[in-house]
Amino acid sequence: MAVFAWIAFFLPGFYQNSVAAAERPVHPVEIRVIDAVTGRGIPGAELETTNNQVFVTDNAGRVAIAEPDLMGREIFFSIRCHGYEIPPHSFGFRGAKVTPQAGKVATIRLKRMQPAERLCRLTGEGRFRDSLLLGYPVPDFARENQGMVAGQDSVQAIEYKGKIRWFWGDTLKLSHHLGLFQTAGATTAVPGKDFDPSEGIPFRYFTDRDGFTRAMMPYNKVPGRLVWVFSLCVVPDAKGNERLLAHHTVRQDLMKEFEHGVAVYNDAKDIFEAVTELPLSETWRIPAGHPVPWEEGGKQWLLMGSPTPCVRVPATYEAVIDPKQYEAFTCAEGVKDGKPTGPQLDAEGRPVWRWSKDLPPIDSSTEARWVKEGKIRPTDARLCPVDVAGVEKGRVMLHSGTVRWNSHRQRWVLVSSQTWGTPSFLGEVWYAEAKSPLGPWTKAARVVTHEKQTFYNVCHHPFLDRDNGRLIHFEGTYGNEFSGNPWKTPRYNYNQVLYRLDLDSEALRKARVE
Repeated sequence: MAVFAWIAFFLPGFYQNSVAAAERPVHPVEIRVIDAVTGRGIPGAELETTNNQVFVTDNAGRVAIAEPDLMGREIFFSIRCHGYEIPPHSFGFRGAKVTPQAGKVATIRLKRMQPAERLCRLTGEGRFRDSLLLGYPVPDFARENQGMVAGQDSVQAIEYKGKIRWFWGDTLKLSHHLGLFQTAGATTAVPGKDFDPSEGIPFRYFTDRDGFTRAMMPYNKVPGRLVWVFSLCVVPDAKGNERLLAHHTVRQDLMKEFEHGVAVYNDAKDIFEAVTELPLSETWRIPAGHPVPWEEGGKQWLLMGSPTPCVRVPATYEAVIDPKQYEAFTCAEGVKDGKPTGPQLDAEGRPVWRWSKDLPPIDSSTEARWVKEGKIRPTDARLCPVDVAGVEKGRVMLHSGTVRWNSHRQRWVLVSSQTWGTPSFLGEVWYAEAKSPLGPWTKAARVVTHEKQTFYNVCHHPFLDRDNGRLIHFEGTYGNEFSGNPWKTPRYNYNQVLYRLDLDSEALRKARVE
């Protein structure tokens, strides 16, 4: 202390300059993580110092650092970036060394290892946080965070009466540990051919007076109930009016359901209202998945189910709300407790697929189990494809996704997450093709991977297809739920992330159906 006082007495200018330097604000400097081939910024890349300071890139791939101890020095960052190759360093550590300096951009280039390109986070605050701090221009809709959304789960989207209508299961808020759990909603214009979704989507949320998203299906019978809507479809009623329908469920949590049925959208109030309430035992004669319009024999149908559509119903309002009108595409031999008892086989040992109003549909996991048990030959499987790269052993058990017609491929294309996958239990996404929306889906290519994180309820939006369908866009909910990994990526966790896939990618060649 005496030495320090002596310096302060004899060298007052030195002391004052040192204090001024210590108190001088540190302006943020930029680190940018980019795709080594495209040069685009990579969102969601995590940089961690050796003393565990974590920085996550925004939608432009930028990190703004204002840490005094990191300035002007060579810093090693461990890197986590799903789907990208991380440069190796000594002793198995992977990352990069950069020197954050004022006025300079420290750039880290990563090689993409998966076919699909991660474009942006669609929901939540701070999508361009670091770009704003660094003084870059950002889209107005991303700057304002209209709807005050912190996190959002499981999207549904459909074109209805000149707009795209968007709905989400749960919405988190920053001002309270709970948020909205009775479905959030928003609208956007129908995107034109020149719209580029890579920076995000300008949602206009339905909000309450406080500016936070409001309930799209209010439920007041019992406090604290979750209300979700799924399986949006637009069909004409008997008078020829377009009606927007959905399956709704009232729940305590994922396991406990209290009510469910079909709901109709009230255009005057901009809410869903229940039309029918169905028995809880009615599990498949309902709208499910992301319905697909389909014509067969001169009749208009909706195909339903997720990810593979194995249920059909006439494409009218009156039919969709009537469970007696539903039929399952099934090879079930019988039914017990609502589940198929086994496959019905013909004289040559092949499954007998047919439409039935009495027997339940078959899902991917059921068929995969039958293949494993020897009840169905592997060559006869149609709902549990094999990995064309041969990395995934056994069958790919599809979890949730979509089937859409693709003009570029002139095929039906399936984009789906996988259950019991590796390296993530519920974070792998697969692409497959078929000549019919009913399959068979015999081979698939992995297009997205997540290391010990989750990416579920995948949805391909055909209204975002570009170049006649050569480029498709799909999103899903990213988070650590069901992963066994306690780490939650800041701002990205429990939010929607958008990917783009080029169907001419060489990585998809073996999955094509010619």
